[in-house]
Amino acid sequence: MKIIVDADGCPKGVLKACLQLGKLYNISVVTVANVHHNIQSDHHIVVDGASQQADLKVMNTAEPGDLVVTQDWGLAALVLGKGCRCIHPSGKEYQNDTIDFMLEEREMKAKLRRSGGRTKGPAKRTAEEDLQFTRTLQQILTSAE
Repeated sequence: MKIIVDADGCPKGVLKACLQLGKLYNISVVTVANVHHNIQSDHHIVVDGASQQADLKVMNTAEPGDLVVTQDWGLAALVLGKGCRCIHPSGKEYQNDTIDFMLEEREMKAKLRRSGGRTKGPAKRTAEEDLQFTRTLQQILTSAE
């Protein structure tokens, strides 16, 4: 198992937790981000700034049994299909039985925005979300031992 972090939009607290727990559990942490991000990691992959390049690299790097950290629901669906586990930076683990509904919801909101409607953006990140993410990550890593 390795932890693969879609680091393009990853909160600093989440990245820090991944690196610390990866070291604690002796699990490789691979970060992937485009050239516009300055990520400090032992195993960092830099991709060009074109749209979706980091997501494609995460997808191509992921193998069955890996753990992927991403905010991107589409990428989550793809890596779940490869047999990976996947968690959101909020600490919620993506599930095969709910990802289709999430993608449909995303499409409906995108249609609304394209037609001039407005949708609510994400709330400001809280310290509790960092704690919840760390708890979820630790549970997954403990169960993998």
